[in-house]
Amino acid sequence: MTKINLKVTNFSSALDHARHEEEVLNYWDETHAFERSVSERPTNKPYVFYDGPPFATGLPHYGHLLASTAKDVVPRYWTMKGYRVERTWGWDCHGVPIENMIEGELGLTGGKKGIEDLGIDKFNAACRASILRYDEEWKKSIRRLGRWVDMDHSYKTMDKNFMESVWWAFSELYKKDLVYQGRRVILYCPRCSTPLSNFEIAMDNSYKDVESHSVYVKFKLTGKDHEYFVAWTTTPWTLPGNVSLAVNPNATYVLVESGNDQLWFAEDLAPKKLKVLKSVKGTGLVGLTYEPLFAFLDNGAP
Repeated sequence: MTKINLKVTNFSSALDHARHEEEVLNYWDETHAFERSVSERPTNKPYVFYDGPPFATGLPHYGHLLASTAKDVVPRYWTMKGYRVERTWGWDCHGVPIENMIEGELGLTGGKKGIEDLGIDKFNAACRASILRYDEEWKKSIRRLGRWVDMDHSYKTMDKNFMESVWWAFSELYKKDLVYQGRRVILYCPRCSTPLSNFEIAMDNSYKDVESHSVYVKFKLTGKDHEYFVAWTTTPWTLPGNVSLAVNPNATYVLVESGNDQLWFAEDLAPKKLKVLKSVKGTGLVGLTYEPLFAFLDNGAP
């Protein structure tokens, strides 16, 4: 094995940092420094490092480089403390990014319907074939950054054994009674017919501030012909998925008469010209139910 002296002794000229870094990288490659930092540590003294994988559909950007620096520092620290720190690269192959890319390349329109018209099997095959088109560029960037990670034996979230491992983990949680069914508000794309993550919403600088109308909405009480809750919202696009209304337990609410309708308002917000029929604290409204705004949706509104 050729030994390379990386010590700088000549300061008569400016140090060429880029060239010196390349020398260090080449030395690591030649001596298999990363592989030996793992293999020469005891197997009975592991430090497990979980690394969330990036999408495989684009080139690394500043966020990836910053995160990779942190993901390199921590395993190196524990390696220097004598632990065996195996770290394997991964690729996130699922989600909207690869699907949007393939939709554009195949000229598909209409979102989900366009995919179904093509054939889901053909669409999935096209996604699988294109998922790792940038892997070599990633290898160059991660190596140049000086990060130690095994990219030659990378795992992919589209691999069956990976997906089965996720289902196994979920099954174990279920068996231990650690899984429950609940409700939460999520981001949803009507064109893609799929939920979205916060990261997908903000991808490619797609976020922008817009002005939108606020609306007042009447929610018809169950079993009442002309009795309604009145609510105000600045996010009317969420109304198709509405399942509940909130009240302040310490506030006073009044039932007022408006023509043939009876409307529930917070007392401070009720129109002063309307006749008050009843007054209750917010706790007195808890448990009442109302009909869904959109009858074609079975959203189980309380």
